[in-house]
Amino acid sequence: MDLIVGISGATGTVYAVRFLEILKEMKDVTTHVIISKWAKANLQVETDYTIKYLESLADELYNNNNLGAKISSGSFITDGMIILPCSMKTLSAISNGYSDSLISRAADVVLKEGRKLVVCPRETPLNTIHLENMTKLSKMGARIVPPMPSFYNNPKTLDDIINQHVVRILDQFGIHVRNGHRWNGMAKNRA
Repeated sequence: MDLIVGISGATGTVYAVRFLEILKEMKDVTTHVIISKWAKANLQVETDYTIKYLESLADELYNNNNLGAKISSGSFITDGMIILPCSMKTLSAISNGYSDSLISRAADVVLKEGRKLVVCPRETPLNTIHLENMTKLSKMGARIVPPMPSFYNNPKTLDDIINQHVVRILDQFGIHVRNGHRWNGMAKNRA
């Protein structure tokens, strides 16, 4: 499986780190990673991870300004793309066909080729423009998977919350990670 991973300048770069850490352990997944300038800045502000560490998790790394990269063409076959986290600027660029970066161009290609696009928008509160852009992408077949924590699994740490969301994203690509945090029904209702 070949997956494009775009990391844009929204808060929540730690989600991308964990997502790539899990995929790095899988021998049958190749990641094509694009990290925006602001994603790098947020990584330094929000986490103890280094840019070098994040880049080391990629099987192939691309410059966000390189619109001539192989992933900018539909003739390069991939299984889809995830943008994690997805800034409102990136969301807007994709929903309006404004391919001013490799992240937005690769997403445009994924959509035009009918491949899976998953965006994880990270903003609150949402205004009408944000919602309309998400609706446009949803109508084009993109999956909108914002990082919204679940509490039915009784998370004890921030890592529990991050891992739960990453597992849900992996599910979107048919990659099912076994963990003890999947819904198993209400205890009092089980036979």
